[in-house]
Amino acid sequence: MGQASTRDRIVIAAARLLQRQGYVGTGIKQIAKEAEATLGSVYHFFPGGKEAVAVAAIKYSSQEFAAVLRDALDSEEDPGAGVQACARQLAEGLRASGWTDGCPVTAAALETLGTDSEIQQACVNALRSWEQTVTDKLLRSGFQARDARELATTIIGALEGAEVTAQVNRSEEPLRATSRQLARLMDSYGVSRS
Repeated sequence: MGQASTRDRIVIAAARLLQRQGYVGTGIKQIAKEAEATLGSVYHFFPGGKEAVAVAAIKYSSQEFAAVLRDALDSEEDPGAGVQACARQLAEGLRASGWTDGCPVTAAALETLGTDSEIQQACVNALRSWEQTVTDKLLRSGFQARDARELATTIIGALEGAEVTAQVNRSEEPLRATSRQLARLMDSYGVSRS
């Protein structure tokens, strides 16, 4: 295995652990073990230790979800249907994980609130990038710029909240219901997609 693959294994393992047990509950030794890497190699790639690994993991998870979001939105001409497709994927992923693999960005963000940490900034950047992805879809669909931005904030906020609610309830319904209502909200703007 080359160096890049060891680093990638560390980042992916950290992302999965953050997803399941949050930042506080994840130790650097556990990350090394899950990645099948030595503790020395973790510190070699991430001299900043656990926080540096977590930042890389959040960036990785952010890009991973951005791709899911983009694909779901692009799979449908109607943005409401695209949001519903995204929510379905989130719900199916949660169910398949036994309701344990939530959003690592949300988990890390909540645990580092009130800090001016790199982790908090990585979380901010993640949420902004997801909102931008939705904004871009809405703009392409004919929404006005301000409406598109505000709707994007609403959509990402609602999906993140619905994901947590789905985990707590061990049910896909909060995500499905939320996405149905988001689709109705978008339809209420009467934007024609001709």
